[in-house]
Amino acid sequence: MDVPIIAPDVPVYAHPGDAGADLVAAEAVRLEPGERALVGTGVRIALPEGYVAFVVPRSGLAAKHGITIVNAPGTIDAGYRGEIKVILLNTDRTHAHDIAVGDRIAQLIVMPVPRAVFLPVEALPDSVRGEGGFGSTGYQKDGVLA
Repeated sequence: MDVPIIAPDVPVYAHPGDAGADLVAAEAVRLEPGERALVGTGVRIALPEGYVAFVVPRSGLAAKHGITIVNAPGTIDAGYRGEIKVILLNTDRTHAHDIAVGDRIAQLIVMPVPRAVFLPVEALPDSVRGEGGFGSTGYQKDGVLA
């Protein structure tokens, strides 16, 4: 699929078969412990109707430095034409982290997305899960809910 793009650094896939293409910082930022920052990528895209792009964290940044994305996944709708920016958060309690221009800061995943038709009804069909919400999918181990 072709995606028209305006970017100083076009996102690239690091390996064949990768789902996410790397987004890089277009500006330098220092993230102090617990601090978040909106970081520009310089990337603007024109997704075709029926597609969405998700901005997701890089596992290496998270594991090595505690850097994640606040609103992960960030959603880029097909009609959006502005710059893709990433809201980075430093979860490390003691160490600051410097982002330099050109550093890989996130990944962009492009996917087809069907348009839902919401049908008002009086009742929903039953399911195995039912109304179980947060924490309801735990499992029993030795008779104890884990």
